[in-house]
Amino acid sequence: MGRLFGTDGVRGIANEELTCELAMLIGRAVSVILTDKNGTPPSVLIGCDTRESSDMLASSITAGLCSMGANAVMLGVTSTPAVAYLTRKKSLDAGIMISASHNPSEYNGIKIFSSDGFKLPDALEDLIETIILMPDKYISPSSCRVGRALPSCGMLDDYKKYLVSSATAPLNGLKIAIDCANGSASETAGEVFRSLGADVTALGVSPDGKNINRGCGSTCMSSLKKAVTENSLDAGFAFDGDADRCLCVDENGEEVDGDFILAMCALDMKLTGRLKNNTVVGTIMSNYGFTEFCKENGINFIPTKVGDRYVLEEMVLGDYKIGGEQSGHIIFRDFATTGDGQLTAVQILSLMKRSGKTLSQLKSVMKKSPQVLINIPLSGEAKLRFYTDSEIQKAIRDEELYLSGTGRIVVRPSGTEPLVRVMTEGSDKTKITGSAERISAVIRKNLL
Repeated sequence: MGRLFGTDGVRGIANEELTCELAMLIGRAVSVILTDKNGTPPSVLIGCDTRESSDMLASSITAGLCSMGANAVMLGVTSTPAVAYLTRKKSLDAGIMISASHNPSEYNGIKIFSSDGFKLPDALEDLIETIILMPDKYISPSSCRVGRALPSCGMLDDYKKYLVSSATAPLNGLKIAIDCANGSASETAGEVFRSLGADVTALGVSPDGKNINRGCGSTCMSSLKKAVTENSLDAGFAFDGDADRCLCVDENGEEVDGDFILAMCALDMKLTGRLKNNTVVGTIMSNYGFTEFCKENGINFIPTKVGDRYVLEEMVLGDYKIGGEQSGHIIFRDFATTGDGQLTAVQILSLMKRSGKTLSQLKSVMKKSPQVLINIPLSGEAKLRFYTDSEIQKAIRDEELYLSGTGRIVVRPSGTEPLVRVMTEGSDKTKITGSAERISAVIRKNLL
């Protein structure tokens, strides 16, 4: 068995790669890890997105937990950041989210949070895998010591109140659109933004189990752009399936990605004395224009590996307050231990109200460099061969030499999808496009 956990939990096609049996074994392993020497039964919060397979997998994980003596607290449809927040807030032993985030509906995933609301470190994920491989080593308790599935008793309302409390200004007078991707934010976003005073047009709020992320949300923003421009709205906000990402549309219908969001929020935090250690954390995929913005404004920039867990690890290590990814995972550490799309939207709208500026004016603090991104679908086995294929590695080195001093190249297998991503960036769009296409051609020839 290859490593189960990628950069954001366990992912796979539901009922094929991510089966009920595997989900139950994960639940059993989590219960084994959490049960202390005195046998005190742990309590684990369970949430899920709107995929048709989510109930099936949540039931399987719950069965695994209960079979080893843990109690499962059933939150139902909710967002990933809600599970992280409520696990910490309610002093539960762990939280588990059933979601494949921005992936299509046939996929699903399992994300696990520790009692402090942080995603599990690699060492604990490895321990879970070890336990899964030795199921007979751990004896199930007697029937009188099995766990139970318990109701969450209004916890989701506590999360909505927390989002509202994070606003630094009332949103009265702002007209916005939200696209909830027919996913987790469908349960909360409209209520949250309306309670803050915004006039809300809601898209992607009719989940049917199959339409999550389909032509909507942060992976397809055309409908959101149209809603903003045709209705003369102030801004639009797109979430992904589990609502831990947020991308924006300004009043002109132009996209505002995670790099722009980081820039305008970090600058506001610097000007108001809240940017601790004068530092913002991003990733190796952050646009060159963002690094230039940081230099121009005297802000330190630290890049990490791609994945919001690595961004957060660096933030905790250096006690930094804001970090994120171009994809829209933005972490405001004063409020959260993970990316939270709805929280991000509340912070941006608060900034618009406090500053009196439009979203296009706020994003103008940064100029984006030309960037080309090519995604190449590959099997898991082909992704592994990427690292050892000498011709591919030579092609990358040749193009790095070609762009030397004028651009950069990042080629990496995705940790959440069956893809290899080829990203080139530089001042000359023609040159970087050629480099991306040449590298991609070699990858397709050798791995497809």
